[in-house]
Amino acid sequence: MSRPSSSHHLRDRHVTMIAMGGIIGAGLFMGSGAVLAQVGPGSFLTYAVTGVLILFVMRMLGEMAAARPSVGSFTEYARSALGGWAGFTMAWLYWYFWVVIVGFEAVAGAELLQRWVDLPKWVLALALILLMTATNLRSTRSYGEFEYWFAGIKVLAIILFIGLGLAYVAGLFPGKGADISHLYADGGLLPHGGGVVFTAVAAVVLSMVGAEIVTVAAAESKTPQRSITKATNTVLMRISVFYVGSMLLVAAIVPWTTAKAGQSPYVSALDIMGIPYGGDIMNIVVLFAVLSCLNSGLFTASRMLFVLARRNEAPQRMLKRNDRGVPMWAILASTLGGYVCVGAAYLSPDGIFSFLLNSSGAVVLIIYLLICLSQLKLRPVLAREHPGGLPVKMWAHPILPIVTAAGIVAILAGMAIDEDTRSQVALSVVAFAICAGIYPVVRMVKRRAGERMNTTDQSVDDAVPAIRGE
Repeated sequence: MSRPSSSHHLRDRHVTMIAMGGIIGAGLFMGSGAVLAQVGPGSFLTYAVTGVLILFVMRMLGEMAAARPSVGSFTEYARSALGGWAGFTMAWLYWYFWVVIVGFEAVAGAELLQRWVDLPKWVLALALILLMTATNLRSTRSYGEFEYWFAGIKVLAIILFIGLGLAYVAGLFPGKGADISHLYADGGLLPHGGGVVFTAVAAVVLSMVGAEIVTVAAAESKTPQRSITKATNTVLMRISVFYVGSMLLVAAIVPWTTAKAGQSPYVSALDIMGIPYGGDIMNIVVLFAVLSCLNSGLFTASRMLFVLARRNEAPQRMLKRNDRGVPMWAILASTLGGYVCVGAAYLSPDGIFSFLLNSSGAVVLIIYLLICLSQLKLRPVLAREHPGGLPVKMWAHPILPIVTAAGIVAILAGMAIDEDTRSQVALSVVAFAICAGIYPVVRMVKRRAGERMNTTDQSVDDAVPAIRGE
């Protein structure tokens, strides 16, 4: 097999835009309606609290990723810090999470497309998955190029919205005076009390999932350490502007009493401002957000399978790369999982598909918790490996990592108490227990085959040159 050229790697501009747009999901545009209705005008405070949590998790992950760039990212750091079971469990759970999300986003994208294309939903959903599969199979560079434009559209849309929103509340629109009364009218900033700011965090945190993808993608760039460092250092700006800033403007423009779950308050804001075709414009943006999620989901899921196969914890066929260095079978296997989810959504929307969504609902929170524990354990090791200083350092170690881990546990506890999210926690814990329970069996099989299963089997960094074809 020919060695892939460096032209197939991700460039710095790809990684930069993946970092910028990766944190902007369809959940921001569509899920924010439920948050606004639940919290009130102060919903931007919930996004700020959640943003701080994501910021700390990403800072910890950035510290480890900049010191040890790896395609497996956090799964390999967990393996080094907590043991083989943690890396195995995290990788399979994260693969499972993204496979389910791929199916879910494909169905959501199909629903959007039906506004303009008169075809069955399942046909459109499969077409979207096929399109993103072809993109990922072409080359890593192809994935990066598509994501560059998808993310760029999302970023541009948010920036334009913020510009229009600022002009509107400042009274710069014709016949409109300065007005932020919706922030304190109808019960004030927090009509349901201050506690709801924190209880709504569970819903918001899932809309921010994707920030960690950049550490996986950056490992396939020409300058992984620099890319990861840059992405990590801009997390605060991205969360502050794209989430907190835009939601503050939404709350100032849209009466919170009119917000509804499943209805985008961004569309409502554009309608109130009198922007022509605002609804259609925002639906197109949401469609690109869906395509971005599909694109990144397949990319990330395939890399999890690739790293697992390197550890002999997934079928060895997943290691096979095409002449462009892409793990083709790992991508196809992840695609197949997406097809299964689409089929479940079509044949059993309230049964199998609902089960799949709920069983992956709290998975990312569990993974974030393990990232915190991994950083706590690895910090002394990484410091010895970089005597000149770590490229990225977590602030106030170990206090902030411990506080962040406690915050995640509190969110999971809150979800377990809430009747609406209790099943997500229960089924996610079951999925975690199943993966962790399978690990000893895999380990025993490997031992009988004369292999050792620990972090010295293959270096944490081995997957990077392998997937690049170096």
